[in-house]
Amino acid sequence: MTWYNWVSLLGVPALFLSLVKVLINQIKGIKYGVQALLRAQMIDDYNRYSKLGYAPIYARENFENCWKQYHSLGANGVMDDLHDKFMDLPTAGDS
Repeated sequence: MTWYNWVSLLGVPALFLSLVKVLINQIKGIKYGVQALLRAQMIDDYNRYSKLGYAPIYARENFENCWKQYHSLGANGVMDDLHDKFMDLPTAGDS
């Protein structure tokens, strides 16, 4: 192998590292985007059902699932108060 073949191999780790950085940034973007969508959904659900004065069982289950997934993405607890308020709403059968 000649010297220029060895020099060209030095670019492989740099290329790999730049690819890893791009992928990490994309994953972070997806994570924050999903968190934002979950947060928006939970706020919308809370506003809708608090106006009704109750939340059907299926809505509570969906809200709980969104909340769990939001936290699994490393959320900082901003939605905890809204979660508690939503879960305090009576079910359709209670009203």
